[in-house]
Amino acid sequence: MLSRNLKKLIQSFPDFPKEGILFRDITPIFSDPRVHSELIKKISSYKFIRDSDAILAIDARGFLLGSAVSIELSKPLILARKPGKLPGELITHSYELEYGNNSLSIQKDSIAKYKSFSIIDDLLATGGTVECVSKILSSVGKEVAGLSVIIELNDLKARSRLPFDITSEVTY
Repeated sequence: MLSRNLKKLIQSFPDFPKEGILFRDITPIFSDPRVHSELIKKISSYKFIRDSDAILAIDARGFLLGSAVSIELSKPLILARKPGKLPGELITHSYELEYGNNSLSIQKDSIAKYKSFSIIDDLLATGGTVECVSKILSSVGKEVAGLSVIIELNDLKARSRLPFDITSEVTY
C-alpha cells in the first residue's frame, strides 16, 4: 500500500537536470502528511536503522527524511553536505554521478562518538553518492549499517556494488 501511494505522488520530469535524465521528484510526498508519516515510520522500523548509532543524511533531499527518522528514533543526525556548506575540520571525498562530478563532506567531530551509521537518501541511481559517504566513513574506521532510500533505479544496478543492507520503497 505504501509503495503504491508513493508511486502516485512521485512525479517524473524528463531531461532534468540535463537531457537524457528522467528526474524522479519526491517533493509531493511531503505535501501528503499521511503518506509522509507512514514512510518515516516504515524507514524507522528497519532493523539496521534501529541498531545503528546514528543517522547520516545526504544533501539535500536526504535531510528531509533523515531528520524525521532521527526524531522518530531519538538518534543523532549527521549531515553529508556538498562543497562549501560545512565549517570546521571536514572529511571530504569526490564522486561521479550520472550527470557530472561532485564531492561531499562530513564534519569530523560530528562522527567521532559513533561507530555505525545508517545512510538515508531519496534515491539510489548509480550509487556514486552513497559510495562517497561510505568511503568517508571507512576512511576513519566507521561502519555503514545500511542504506534506506525511497526510490531505487534497478537498471543502474547500484545495489550489486554496495556491500551493506539496502531498502527501497519504490523501484523503477
